[in-house]
Amino acid sequence: MTGLSGSGKTTIAKELEKRLRERGLKVEILDGDIVRTNLSKGLGFSKEDRDTNISRIGFVANLLSRNGVVAITAAISPYRSVRDAVREQTERFVEVFVDAPLEVCESRDVKGMYAKARAGEIKGFTGIDDPYEEPLAPEVVCKTAAETVSESASKILAALERGGYIPSSAEQAAAV
Repeated sequence: MTGLSGSGKTTIAKELEKRLRERGLKVEILDGDIVRTNLSKGLGFSKEDRDTNISRIGFVANLLSRNGVVAITAAISPYRSVRDAVREQTERFVEVFVDAPLEVCESRDVKGMYAKARAGEIKGFTGIDDPYEEPLAPEVVCKTAAETVSESASKILAALERGGYIPSSAEQAAAV
């Protein structure tokens, strides 16, 4: 999942994780904030560091996926080129654009990061003084200002079923 800070990536990822686990699937969420604290500690927010962080997330997601774990990534991932590179290196890749207008993301910002960026206290903040390059052809677009978390998760599940990444709920019911 890619989108601006506050777009709803983590919230949707948690709902998706819950639904996939209910289907008996192994699932891991690779959340951008958590990965930065553990796997990418020491990286800053330059373009190079952001690309390195996304490459690391993609590498781990690919390892998990090829070992039967559904890997859900939830990271801003602002640059199209690194997302495309991860897609090329990943066997089972579904890009989800979590799309929310900047003003909606700012209204959801409990940490006050957007306000700090607008005040000049944070430099290079995605969507304010650093670009966010929207995906050109994502498999799923979740318009979180207009749809519920449940609707967004349902769209993603439907795409995963259509792509053959997970069994359909009908197939699963028949197997029981």
